[in-house]
Amino acid sequence: MNYQQTIDYLYSRLPMFSKLGASALKNDLLNIRLLCGVLGHPEAKFPAVHIAGTNGKGSTSHMLSAIFQSAGYKTGLYTSPHLHDFRERIRINGEMIPEQRVVTFTEAIKQHIETIDPSFFEVTVAMAFQWFAEEGVDIAIIETGLGGRLDSTNIISPSFPSLPISASIIPTSSATRRN
Repeated sequence: MNYQQTIDYLYSRLPMFSKLGASALKNDLLNIRLLCGVLGHPEAKFPAVHIAGTNGKGSTSHMLSAIFQSAGYKTGLYTSPHLHDFRERIRINGEMIPEQRVVTFTEAIKQHIETIDPSFFEVTVAMAFQWFAEEGVDIAIIETGLGGRLDSTNIISPSFPSLPISASIIPTSSATRRN
């Protein structure tokens, strides 16, 4: 597979409630646990900060990543969704995962993807964890997806307490205040 074929394959993993109905909902973390088990549990091979909450997760994740990088740490960053390029989700020191690494990872576990039947998000989380472990990050900043107890990122054991984030935009100039 080339990169575009790989991305198309990964997108085919998106469970669509409109097509599948209630079976699109997964009530446990079994698939991500099985997938990471096949990979030798990469989620256990690096310290992590887990970012969860309602608003501001992405900004907080990027800021924390920048802080760790500027302090000299090799820093993994997993966020979702992406804006333009799938690889925006998975970065080390600000550099996106290489296209060839996306292809190689997907080809290497394709048989397991077909057997375990993980979602798009579960595969991308496993991909990030595997790349972070292989590259030996000093720390990873992991943003939850939809959050809640069934979020695939919950299989990590954060090295620090989880950071619940809720950012609000507060008008500061008189021009934006209502009288």
